[in-house]
Amino acid sequence: MKILFLTNNEVSRPLINWLSERAFVMVWNDKLAPSDVLNMKPDLVVSYSYRHIIKQDVLDTLPDKFINLHIALLPYNRGADPNAWSFLDETPKGVTIHIIDKGIDTGPILCQREVFFDYAKDTLGGTYAFLQEQIQDLFMKNWDAIRDGIIVPTKQTAEGTYHHSREFAAIKENLMGAEGWGVTISQFKDRYRLTSADFSKV
Repeated sequence: MKILFLTNNEVSRPLINWLSERAFVMVWNDKLAPSDVLNMKPDLVVSYSYRHIIKQDVLDTLPDKFINLHIALLPYNRGADPNAWSFLDETPKGVTIHIIDKGIDTGPILCQREVFFDYAKDTLGGTYAFLQEQIQDLFMKNWDAIRDGIIVPTKQTAEGTYHHSREFAAIKENLMGAEGWGVTISQFKDRYRLTSADFSKV
């Protein structure tokens, strides 16, 4: 089987290595055009931590064969920085593998897993790393079914939530503080409450 693997993050490397033992994997970092897909002729396209939006004309080259690995429990926290917003919005946390459609993280769900954290002990960096481990494990455990196309996709029914990258970028420095990625989730949320309270006074 020939897999086109779309990524811009080294976090995907363990999964690429694992998948390369089971299929022929072509790693792609740039923006994808229809001609690229037609030239490479993959059987399946996997997007994981890929920064480019995949356009409909690209999706049309291989209908229902583009899947995305997203570190959120969809339909919650579509878009950018899903881990951070799952805490700030207090929405369910988890990971999801879904078919890519013309929306952003709106396609039918293949499989997902909910997770839970200890806000007093777990850090922002730690939760991010854990979610990456979970999404890769979810993919590995379901790989045979994904490969063979035997999972019946489930339509996303709830309205869910969405965030643009500029939203977290505007408050990231204040919320992470001197601790950076080592900030606990409790501290992270407390700072967000204070920041929100300050803006409400303006």
